[in-house]
Amino acid sequence: MKAALRKSYGPPEIIQVTDVESPSHGSNEVLVKVFATTVNRTDCANLTAKPLLMRFILGFLRPKKVILGTDFAGEVVGVGKEVKTFKLKDRLFGFNDLGYDSQAEYLTIPEDGNILKIPPNIDYATAVASVEGAHYAYTFIHKTKIKAGNKILINGATGAIGSALLQFVKQFDVFITATCNTKNVELVRSLGADRIIDYSKEDFTKDLEKYDFVFDAVGKSTFGKCKSILNKGGVYISSELGPFAQNLVFALMTPILGGKQVIFPIPFPVKRTMPYILNLMKKEIFNPVIDRVYKLNEIDQAYEYALSGEKTGNIIIKIADEE
Repeated sequence: MKAALRKSYGPPEIIQVTDVESPSHGSNEVLVKVFATTVNRTDCANLTAKPLLMRFILGFLRPKKVILGTDFAGEVVGVGKEVKTFKLKDRLFGFNDLGYDSQAEYLTIPEDGNILKIPPNIDYATAVASVEGAHYAYTFIHKTKIKAGNKILINGATGAIGSALLQFVKQFDVFITATCNTKNVELVRSLGADRIIDYSKEDFTKDLEKYDFVFDAVGKSTFGKCKSILNKGGVYISSELGPFAQNLVFALMTPILGGKQVIFPIPFPVKRTMPYILNLMKKEIFNPVIDRVYKLNEIDQAYEYALSGEKTGNIIIKIADEE
């Protein structure tokens, strides 16, 4: 089978799409033909080993897993004799931030892995685009206590996290201000933003409005820069550690000091987030944003685009055509 792999950490140029032996499923596993995967921010961290913390998780000198990929959507083509939950031709999707070897034509996964069945009305690309960014977006709203009438600012509302977060937050009857670039103003408005700040023309940290929550979905600001736009007791959450891992430090200090707080969104288990995401998709409350679609042999270009910081929503790698 064809698979995208890297044997060391580095830029997209080190990725090789090559033939490798197809996996064999064990007695408690299913064999999945992969139709679609994404190149997401977690994938980029796994490729480059940045931040440095990734080396302690994936292997310090070189990656323990050489096949890339953290999410997938595909069809069951083999079932272990002990598997009870899934059967041949079931359509599944899943996510594992440590890697699922999913940027390949086939993968094996335990029955109790982070996987769910795809509803009949959802295609593979939509299913796989719904997971990684939305998984982290879930953490933002479940680490806080959002109330009706709150004012919320989402910085970076067009990324995979931000576009999911905007749709999730809209459920709470709150006023949402979202930042984006000029080309995505109408998209962000369609996702539910009440007010839009074009960051190419205006610095949101200089806004005269005060917010109960500032959600930095791209991690490009800091608590210090956002304090002036937070209400008393307001909360700042970033998707990144911040300069010198300051968001971890502030998350420990600010609750003790009182006043405006930093919360660090340590992710909930995927087994908790995926059912929530799937439920919102079934209710048509959440619809993941898809930017570009690449083929497997173009995956280095997909990583380059993801690392550019210019993508809108999700990047899909189409591995096989839907039948």
